[in-house]
Amino acid sequence: MSEIQPESLSERTFTNRSLRGTRFIGCDLSGVVVRGSDVAGMEIESPWLLEEGGRMVVNGVDIVPLVDAELNRRFPGREHRTAADLNGLRSAWASLEATWAATLDRAAAMPAGTVDAAVDGEWSLSQTLRHLVTATDVWLGKAILEREQPYHPAGLPNDDHDTEAYDESVFSVEVPSFEQVLQARAERQAMVRDFLADLAPQDLEAPRRNPHAPGGEESVLSCLRTILEEEWEHHRYAVRDLDTLAANLH
Repeated sequence: MSEIQPESLSERTFTNRSLRGTRFIGCDLSGVVVRGSDVAGMEIESPWLLEEGGRMVVNGVDIVPLVDAELNRRFPGREHRTAADLNGLRSAWASLEATWAATLDRAAAMPAGTVDAAVDGEWSLSQTLRHLVTATDVWLGKAILEREQPYHPAGLPNDDHDTEAYDESVFSVEVPSFEQVLQARAERQAMVRDFLADLAPQDLEAPRRNPHAPGGEESVLSCLRTILEEEWEHHRYAVRDLDTLAANLH
């Protein structure tokens, strides 16, 4: 039986249609043009938009640099995620560890069950931390250190069935306790910290295979930057959802 392909709406024009309240998840909306339409209240979450070359124009203004600057203001230390030297990378990781520690302290002060609460179908805080364990295993353990089996069983891979990046059979079928998640997370944070402490400047440009596309080439630096991007994006999601959960308490 052939696999049913999703309907493509590429290159279509929609005139006088209502998409009010519509949610787009995992869709390709690149190059979409909206003219003379009501977009009040529209929310967009797209981490790739802020990558180099990303562009979104609203009323003639490219808002990507404005969004990037505002996120740096809200999350001090985020601006170092594109560091190109060892001192910058070490400072970037220290900032992340301190930022995450403050966020976990905040979650601990909230009602019981907060760490397992999901908002709008997104990952809970516990699941987010589990995913970051796996992100570290993919980009440091597998890509940089080239370990054959780098994965912690408490980790949580993406739900995109990316078998090139990881073998899902190594992950625990039972949901780990939050204490187990914190322990795994602390181990992986220390692994990054120790790696950066021992890394030599000349090793930053050493070639590595892309774990999601083994035919593609990365550098040690680009792998480390991917870890930093993952950390900051998921921290932003976690703070966003904690804000929502806190607001619902009132």
